[in-house]
Amino acid sequence: MSQTPPFLKKKDKVAIIATAKNFDPKTIQSAIKILKSWGLEPVEGEHLYKKHFQFAGSDAERANDFQQMLDDDSIKAILCVRGGYGTNRIIDQINFKKFYKKPKWVVGFSDITVLHNHIHKKNIPTVHALMPTQFAKQEYRSSIGTLKDALFGNQLKYIIKSNKLNRTGNTNAQVIGGNLSILCSLIGTPSDINTKGKILFIEEIDEYLYKLDRLIIQMKRAGKLNKLKGLIVGHMTDMKDNDVSFGKTANQIIADAVKDYKYPVCYNFPAGHEPQNFSLIFGKEATLKVGSEKVELKFK
Repeated sequence: MSQTPPFLKKKDKVAIIATAKNFDPKTIQSAIKILKSWGLEPVEGEHLYKKHFQFAGSDAERANDFQQMLDDDSIKAILCVRGGYGTNRIIDQINFKKFYKKPKWVVGFSDITVLHNHIHKKNIPTVHALMPTQFAKQEYRSSIGTLKDALFGNQLKYIIKSNKLNRTGNTNAQVIGGNLSILCSLIGTPSDINTKGKILFIEEIDEYLYKLDRLIIQMKRAGKLNKLKGLIVGHMTDMKDNDVSFGKTANQIIADAVKDYKYPVCYNFPAGHEPQNFSLIFGKEATLKVGSEKVELKFK
């Protein structure tokens, strides 16, 4: 049974922090305005605009901001400003004891997969969604609306066209997952998760196809794919090939890795590193219906 954080309401405070890479402060001004238009009160982390080489402040500064917002009872959601790299450097410095007793929404994707999976071990839902640095871009507006729905407790229901590689079927289970590279990096760590009986979502960006193959084979060998209830493959963005071709597309690589299993599989779901990055509530039960003409994902 999951311990769902309270959905947001007007006048709630929401934190904006950075756990990974630094960013241009101008890129989050639209996010602050939009959050205020929803009736929310954005609260910036103390070290939000710091820079330490490629990071948004030192490990200690980033960990301090995250810890403060986790422990502050007035904060009802924490929005991670961007991904990149660095969240796994601070995760073991964080004390989640108070958060586990009184959870709040944690939001982000990509490198924030570290937080999604670490928190999921305590069966607390989180939101896989776009982040504040993307709010200013017009093409992301439809995705922003799905984040509002997720945070305010409106039902999330998506219907998309089916893909020829899809494996049809219906299933019902918790949705978990995130960025494939990050998921692999968590195997064998305290943030590693049990995928048995779950619907796994994966997405990836900027990888060579042979490396993608290595990642999905690692997941398979680690027992992360064989006992799923379903698989949702999101955006495979900017995949690269060598001069001598690998011989398969990204989706074909994944299809080959799961060909011996029977659960439904959906490809090209609109979530990941592209403008259509529809919000998913990790750790929440959903119904996945993969048909020959359309795919429906509906969260309870």
